[in-house]
Amino acid sequence: MTITQDAQQAAAHVGDAVETGSVESHLHPTSSFDLDDHPMPTGREEIWRFTPLKRLNGALEDTPTDDNGDEHAASYELHGPDELFVAALAPGAAPRGTALVPDDRASAVASKNTEHALHVRVPEGTELSEPLGVLVTAHGGRRSNAHYVVEAGAHSRFTYVVDHRGSGVHAGNLEVIVGVGAEVTVVSIQDWDDDAVHVGTHEAVVGRDATYRHIAVSFGGDVVRLNTNVHYDGPGGSAELLGLYFADAGQHIEHRLFVDHDAPHTKSHVSYKGALQGDGAHAVWIGNVLIRKVAEGIETYEENRNLVLTDGCRADSVPNLEIETGEIAGAGHASATGRFDDEQLFYLQSRGVSAEEARRLVVHGFFNDMVKKIKVPSLEQRLLDSVERELAEYVDAGLTVAAG
Repeated sequence: MTITQDAQQAAAHVGDAVETGSVESHLHPTSSFDLDDHPMPTGREEIWRFTPLKRLNGALEDTPTDDNGDEHAASYELHGPDELFVAALAPGAAPRGTALVPDDRASAVASKNTEHALHVRVPEGTELSEPLGVLVTAHGGRRSNAHYVVEAGAHSRFTYVVDHRGSGVHAGNLEVIVGVGAEVTVVSIQDWDDDAVHVGTHEAVVGRDATYRHIAVSFGGDVVRLNTNVHYDGPGGSAELLGLYFADAGQHIEHRLFVDHDAPHTKSHVSYKGALQGDGAHAVWIGNVLIRKVAEGIETYEENRNLVLTDGCRADSVPNLEIETGEIAGAGHASATGRFDDEQLFYLQSRGVSAEEARRLVVHGFFNDMVKKIKVPSLEQRLLDSVERELAEYVDAGLTVAAG
């Protein structure tokens, strides 16, 4: 099924919009650092109804990082010039909390239980040719918490990569402060071992005339739930949120996005693509966009595409728009879930390509344009190799192609 809505249709529903002047709306829950404001979910709440709570292995408990002497629950390997990693910020120490105020229990738990947040500051006018960031490796299936603050000075330009690997239960926050005219790309890779659990929130505040790109890549883990939020600190800001994911048998991958157009003449574009294979593979994508009364002249579009490779998979895709002004340049959304295109497969097989190779080519084509948008050659090749490994498992297991 495909759902679309253009600006004219959206404006017709302005009268039904919720009157709100705060960050709260029916698309976005209460934001607070106080863990008591985020009670343990039951699964009946809208923001938790798709998440398999029983499989989170204590990720929502108010639990400190499970370090044991010299044995750490997770290790953090920093990449980039030393002078950019400037401080470890305690809760309440600026600029921590500038972009991110916890909007669910997972992010509140990560915030409370991270005593010192890693602070990265790229000075005004700095342009970095190589990515910087952190490699997070969880150890021994233990619990870890993390909070990162990335601060981009005015007119700076760089890419920041958070790479997650290993086995554990991890709650992590990332807040990004994008200064005036800056261009920042964040890449978050969830390449966990098969038994890992990851709950995380990434939030950015985009300054005047700034450009922000966030790319989420989720292949590993037993349960991965990532919130990606954006709001603006002035007109002219632009945000592009991209994602790709591959869910295997029994795996739950959930991406939730919230774009808060709280400044005029801002832009956002959201595009996520995912593939699913194997019994019990479950992908969830929730795309929320709020256009406030002050956000005149904005443009926004969000889309999600799911390719179902075998029977027994489930993809939940829910795009939402909440609009409080009719003075917008454009707004729309689309969602589609389907199996292999029979005509594409027939075309390839009619030219001597085997059925397995034809399916591999179709999947690579499905992901290729998204991978190329990352614009980090070493990461692009790694992700294409990951897709290849996923497809090899599909072929080796002899899984049945999803029926039409």
